[in-house]
Amino acid sequence: MLKKKYFILLVFLYGLTLCGSVAAESIKSTFDLTEYSAIYDNPRAMYSLAVKYEHAEGMPRDHGKAIALYCKAAGLGDADAQFALGWMYANGRGVSVDNDVAAQLFEMAAVQGHAYAEKMTRYLAIPSDTALPDCLSSFANFRDEENETKYAGNPIFELVKQLAPQFDVDPALVMAVIAVESAFNIQAVSSKNAQGLMQLIPETAKRFQVKDAFDAEDNIRGGMAYLRWLLAFFKGDVTLAVAAYNAGEGAVERHQGIPPYPETRDYVRKIQAHYKKLTHPYQSDIVHRHALIALSDEINH
Repeated sequence: MLKKKYFILLVFLYGLTLCGSVAAESIKSTFDLTEYSAIYDNPRAMYSLAVKYEHAEGMPRDHGKAIALYCKAAGLGDADAQFALGWMYANGRGVSVDNDVAAQLFEMAAVQGHAYAEKMTRYLAIPSDTALPDCLSSFANFRDEENETKYAGNPIFELVKQLAPQFDVDPALVMAVIAVESAFNIQAVSSKNAQGLMQLIPETAKRFQVKDAFDAEDNIRGGMAYLRWLLAFFKGDVTLAVAAYNAGEGAVERHQGIPPYPETRDYVRKIQAHYKKLTHPYQSDIVHRHALIALSDEINH
């Protein structure tokens, strides 16, 4: 009961803070969703517009539009949008109250260092399974028009699209990893014996039941399984997940972020050049952070 009271108080205080900051901000222009293309892929612009719709600043209040914009920005990794969307679910603003969804969104923002989100996670239990709004949890709707054009007719891309829904991983992220890891060379072998399209070292291949690392489908299945695990382990943080794909989850844990290895830092930059999203939906029941795991001390390749 005491925790619940603290949680309600924090929500109230955040509301006062946000309202004050919005009121103080000058409104430079009025937007409508018909102009959505102008801010597409710009999460900060989406967040700013969503705040205006939520609080009727310079335009009629529209919680539906605010939620849609918050959700899009949250999917692109904006911590403020993740928190604001969680706050709307916690308070039933334009949606039914759903503390499981709110807790999941607060956790996503907290991983990125959002101060209010970190406080909220102390008072809401994180659900055992992923609870996210449809706009964030519908993996079947993952679509990247740029990749559809860029890789049209590419058999590896077709295979990735076919397999991705089985692992709940964005095909665009998988394609980014393949591009950086092997440049689509099925027979690629690194100096550290990482093999195939997604450059699996033998230990990782065995861990994810890959029988033939040089078989395209088998390799991609193993790489996707590892990505899914890493995304769960790092709670949807794409940057940490791909850093761990290169350096091992143990190295990322020890350094509490991207390890200071030049190879890993360069690797993360290359992935980010292909894949812009900073967060990814994840299946929290796949891994538990406090479970005993074998931590790798070596760079995977």
